[in-house]
Amino acid sequence: MKYIARWGLMKSAISENLSEHSLDTAFIAHALALYRNIRFGGNVDPERCAVLAMYHDVQEIITGDLPTPVKYFNPGIKAQYDAVEDIATEKLLSVLPADMREHYSGIFTHREEDRELWVLVKAADKLSALIKCIGERQMGNKDYLDAERNTMESLEKMELPEVGEFLREFIPAYNAGKTLDELIGQQ
Repeated sequence: MKYIARWGLMKSAISENLSEHSLDTAFIAHALALYRNIRFGGNVDPERCAVLAMYHDVQEIITGDLPTPVKYFNPGIKAQYDAVEDIATEKLLSVLPADMREHYSGIFTHREEDRELWVLVKAADKLSALIKCIGERQMGNKDYLDAERNTMESLEKMELPEVGEFLREFIPAYNAGKTLDELIGQQ
């Protein structure tokens, strides 16, 4: 995963690979699941949510990162790409030891019992993208302005209270452009 570069159609001030993105997404997904349980009366497994997020793009080990504008250009391309991802999933599972395949199959694929978690993972994926866009904007990279706006619109359309909480409580720190020392009060 560390060899798969993200944002292939964009000039990036700071490169990002799939491993970095997946871990960021897992951190965020875990927080969203905690929000759901603590503030919104949910009963989801934050640790499972984090694990699903860690592997949410694992098929890209084989397929590479297809840029979002290409993947969602029309329903036909999206359907064909979904089929390619299914093949990639099967290929990845086939190289695992036989006694482990079933366990990873439940992580690599979207199962009905994890539907609620996958919604949070999708939101975490978008929040990770938003954070990347904010960072690029702060580095003076205007190439990410449209992506930032579009990502924020996508997040708003999700209408998830957990996303609203994350945007309200965490995104200001990213927008402030402060160092870690400044954020924790040591200057």
